[in-house]
Amino acid sequence: MGKQPFTLPPGSKFRLEEFDPGYTGKYDDDDDAKKDAKENLKRLYELQEMMYAQGKRALLIVFQGMDTSGKDGVIKDVVGAFNPQGAHIHSFKVPNSEELAHDYLWRVHKVTPARGTVGVFNRSQYEDVLVVRVAKLAPKEVWSKRYDHINDFERLLSDCGVSIVKFFLHISSEEQVERLRDRQETPSKQWKFSPGDLDVRKQWDEYQRAYEDALTLCNTEHAPWYVIPANRKWYRDLAVSTILVQTMEKMDLRYPDPVPNIHSYSVE
Repeated sequence: MGKQPFTLPPGSKFRLEEFDPGYTGKYDDDDDAKKDAKENLKRLYELQEMMYAQGKRALLIVFQGMDTSGKDGVIKDVVGAFNPQGAHIHSFKVPNSEELAHDYLWRVHKVTPARGTVGVFNRSQYEDVLVVRVAKLAPKEVWSKRYDHINDFERLLSDCGVSIVKFFLHISSEEQVERLRDRQETPSKQWKFSPGDLDVRKQWDEYQRAYEDALTLCNTEHAPWYVIPANRKWYRDLAVSTILVQTMEKMDLRYPDPVPNIHSYSVE
């Protein structure tokens, strides 16, 4: 899909300044990419149907990104290609009292996808090395251990047949300003605007460093991170759908064998 990489080999250092959030590969505009995007969505539906029928594998899709990076949008535009009977979306908010009474991965593990299904996380276990770190909700000696916890957790899921793909939706600081202003000024979007988003924006650099560490320390062969250029929504969707197709085509998905002697039955 072009010269800019979306991921790096495990063990490599992610430096977000080296990833252009406005990159659009070989495509000039939305119209130029429309045909490929449509084919991707059709293929995702086909692959999901095979996974559901086979009932042996599962897919976990993780979306992370700064405010306004497009997590909701890509879920609507790309994940919407899946049959909703076999796809489950979970958004992680501030932990409630029950969740706080358990270990921090408890609320995550219980909503991982069952065999034959797709699970989608809007934010995820990574909030515990992002928000917890930047907002100083726990000391470094606590959150710094969580990278290994998360890697072990994802290894467990992988060993149990869950394919994991993680997307960081990468926008520029300038693009975020434009999107926040759009939310502020557009009546139909004003419900999305929160003054708290402006406080988080002041910590942009701290969040970039926290993301770089999460991407670097938790990028593995069985659960890779992809940095998606997200300044252009159409390219964001195309890149995500392309990577999902590539991921699912490696899962050895196929329809199960029919019942023996299927044509010997009389259908009247």
